[in-house]
Amino acid sequence: MAARCHLAARFHRVHGANVRLDASCTRATRVESFANGLCFSQEPLAPGQIFLVEIEEKELGWCGHLRVGLTAHDPQSLEVVPEYSLPDLVNMGNSWVFAITRSHNRVAVDGEEAPVRARGLPWEPFLLIEQVRIPRDTLVGRSRPGRYSHILDDLYKMNVLPATARRSRIGVLYAPQPDGTADMHIIINGEDMGPSARRLPTTRPLYAVVDVFASTKSVRVIPVEYGFPSLQTLCRLVIQKHIVHRLAIDGLDLPPPLKSFCKHE
Repeated sequence: MAARCHLAARFHRVHGANVRLDASCTRATRVESFANGLCFSQEPLAPGQIFLVEIEEKELGWCGHLRVGLTAHDPQSLEVVPEYSLPDLVNMGNSWVFAITRSHNRVAVDGEEAPVRARGLPWEPFLLIEQVRIPRDTLVGRSRPGRYSHILDDLYKMNVLPATARRSRIGVLYAPQPDGTADMHIIINGEDMGPSARRLPTTRPLYAVVDVFASTKSVRVIPVEYGFPSLQTLCRLVIQKHIVHRLAIDGLDLPPPLKSFCKHE
C-alpha cells in the first residue's frame, strides 16, 4: 500500500482547463475565472487511504468554496473534463462530491435521522474511522509562523475556524463495509464529518476529486504517514512541547531543514 499511497499523493495530469500544476504535481492553482478547477488524484485510492489537501490561497469576490469527493471515472478516460464537479461530474454517475461544510456532509441509513458524529479529542494521536487508523498530526491545519501562531494552531486543532479557512486541511477516503460496498468520509482538520455517501461500489477503482472552486484558489497535497510516524515528525512533536510558539524555533541549535519542517509543515 505504501507505494500506491506515494503515487496517489499527487494530482493527475488530467485536470480542468483553468488549473495549473507545479512540477511535482502536488499543488493545483486555478489561474482564472471561478470554474474549470477540477482535479483528481494521480492513482485510485486504496481502502482507508485518505487524500488530503491544504487550502493555500483564497480569492475574494466569488461565492462558493472547495468541493471534494470520489469518482469511479478514470480521469484518463474523460473526453472532456467537466467544468464543475457539481452538478456536471456527479450527473455523469458514479461520482460523489460535496461542497465543504460541517452541516450536511453526512447521511443517514434508510431515512433515519443522521447520527450526531462522535468527535475525537483533539489531542488523541490517531483518528479512528471504523477499521481505519490515521495519525492525527498531519490531518490538522497549521498557521504560518508568527506571534499568534500558537493560538491559531489550537483553533485548527479544535476545528472551530471556518471549514474552508486558509491553511485548513480537507481529506476524503472510503471505508469498506461488510456488504461489500463502502462509505465515503470527509475529514476537516482531523475531525471526521461522518459518512457523506453510502454504498459506493468497491469493484471499481475510486479516484479522489478536488474541485478548486470559486473562493478557493490554490491547494496542495499533504502526504500522510501510516503506521509509525517518521523520525522527523517525532522530533517536531517533542520540540513543540517545549516552545511557546514556532518563532522560537529560530533560536534553537537545529539543522535548517528540520527548523523549516517544524515551522511550516
